[in-house]
Order: sequence, then structure tokens, then C-alpha cells
Amino acid sequence: MNRTIEITVTPDGQTRVETKGFSGAGCREASRFIEEALGKRASERKTPEFFQVADERQRLQEGGG
Repeated sequence: MNRTIEITVTPDGQTRVETKGFSGAGCREASRFIEEALGKRASERKTPEFFQVADERQRLQEGGG
């Protein structure tokens, strides 16, 4: 899957940064420079892809391979 960063700016000036195709915290690293340029973050919503790597690591640590 291709990795993309989608930036939406509403007519009232609010912005939304959405990453697609990233797993784990890689999305944060990829979009960090954009978020820093836009200023203070008002909220954050994590997608299922964010938890994908964390779930896999936990399963392996528990011996569920």
C-alpha cells in the first residue's frame, strides 16, 4: 500500500492531517514536520493501523507467535 499524508484545510482555517498506509508510530514520524509547521495540535485520533504493530509485538512477547 502507498503511504500518503492528506492535509485538509476547512473554510474557517482548521486543518486536519491524516496519514494512510503507515503502521505503528511511523505515521507520527512522517507527519511531524507538517504538524510542527501548522502549530499546536487540538486533538488526535489514532487509526487501527497505529495499533497494528503494537498488537503484533505484544502477541509475540506473550508467546502467541
